[in-house]
Amino acid sequence: MKAFKIAVIAVCALLLFSSCGGSSYLTSNTNLNQTKVVLSQGNFKVVKTVSADVQAVYIFCIGGCSRKALRDNALTKLAEEAELTGSQALVNVTVKQSGFTVLGIFTKAIYQAQGTVIEFIN
Repeated sequence: MKAFKIAVIAVCALLLFSSCGGSSYLTSNTNLNQTKVVLSQGNFKVVKTVSADVQAVYIFCIGGCSRKALRDNALTKLAEEAELTGSQALVNVTVKQSGFTVLGIFTKAIYQAQGTVIEFIN
């Protein structure tokens, strides 16, 4: 009987301190700086790859920004990190959503945006 109680306590402790997490990539062509460029020609060079992270914490689903606002903030921060000048453009933009939840009480959402800065030569 004592072994059963210890097993039940161990299982309860594992459930109490476990968390659920997940991630997904959000790709779309609906960012703020849409341009129509042809990249099939050799008239550009890759300058750098930039990334930006934003996060929010929710307790009992209260706090932080909405998911859409977090995504928009990640894209805005990415554009700031890119420091575009002259004939440069930000391409191949992706947003990765990840985070974790502890017993539905504490949730941390993280959005990571990444893109490539190119510069047109001619």
